[in-house]
Amino acid sequence: MIELIDLTKKYNDFPAVNGLNLVVKTGEIFGFIGPNGAGKTTTINMMGGVLAPTSGAVMICGINMQDHPKKAKSKIGYIPDRPYLYEKLTGIEFLKFIGDLYGVDENTFLNRSREKLRLFSLSEWADDLIESYSHGMKQRLVMAAALLHDPEVIIIDEPMVGLDPLVINMVKSLFQHLAKEGVTIFMSTHTLKVAEDICDRIGIIHKGSLVATGTAEDLKRDILNKEADLEEIFIELTRE
Repeated sequence: MIELIDLTKKYNDFPAVNGLNLVVKTGEIFGFIGPNGAGKTTTINMMGGVLAPTSGAVMICGINMQDHPKKAKSKIGYIPDRPYLYEKLTGIEFLKFIGDLYGVDENTFLNRSREKLRLFSLSEWADDLIESYSHGMKQRLVMAAALLHDPEVIIIDEPMVGLDPLVINMVKSLFQHLAKEGVTIFMSTHTLKVAEDICDRIGIIHKGSLVATGTAEDLKRDILNKEADLEEIFIELTRE
């Protein structure tokens, strides 16, 4: 479970994120959408413990991120929008590095690394240097690494960037399967169709504030009071 309590991040007097309050339940896929500069990535960086909030709190599985960062981070699989990788490592070496960070034992690592490489169609390139990977392959490797320690919470910033349609379909199915297994998924995306297809609820952030939350159907009914797609709702709520 994820809980954001009055979460705020200011740069000088500018509130990049302004008093966010949100609960994402266990096993829920929550979509987080908003225009560029709305505060999505800042929120995700605070949730992942990369950035300290000015005020407020991030609770991961009941653990306060600021008070117990190591324990909270051990619960999270984090997938950034741009894969930052050690490109002089091979794919399997990078997975071993991540496994060691999370304390994954040798036998578990051997089984899970093979499983994840196969899942993301990377087995053939496991022993190749990451610098030879395409952007899509790097993104898939980051996803494999994020799932290696069996996280209870997955936090994702733009998961579908650089992925081909077949992999996008596989990733969507994977997220839905993980949610059924009780994994909580928080996903920031510009791809409104993906949010509409797989998210149980959607939150729209604008100028640092959460302006609406609900299912896609709730948002359509409550915002425009008519049949509409998510794009129309998004435009209505974030127009200047």
